[in-house]
Amino acid sequence: MASSVASFVFFSLILAYLVEASNPEAAFVKKTISSHKIVIFSKSYCPYCRRAKAVFKELKQSPHVVELDERDDGQDIQDALSKIVGRRTVPQVFINGKHIGGSDDTIDAHESGELAKLLGISVESNDDL
Repeated sequence: MASSVASFVFFSLILAYLVEASNPEAAFVKKTISSHKIVIFSKSYCPYCRRAKAVFKELKQSPHVVELDERDDGQDIQDALSKIVGRRTVPQVFINGKHIGGSDDTIDAHESGELAKLLGISVESNDDL
């Protein structure tokens, strides 16, 4: 029994390696997400992407931004990203490896205070008491 479990684990690892090796864009997406606190997959001309980036600027945070339209492999990265998150749109925002979503999701998370919590920062309230 232990031998068959070990064999299963071994073959699963080999399969995972082969999938990664055959899809370097998926490997790039996963490595980028795991290597940076904040990641935004974006397109430089996209107004929704600019809105998401503005949220982090307001919070004085510096995200790692991947401008897909400025890369030769941008289309392939977007294809891989869509398979990972189930959406083809940009921006796609990640914090500490967690998928936040797009522009509206990021703004909602900011307004609810969830974004600050995920980032481990405190944000001053602008509400008049």
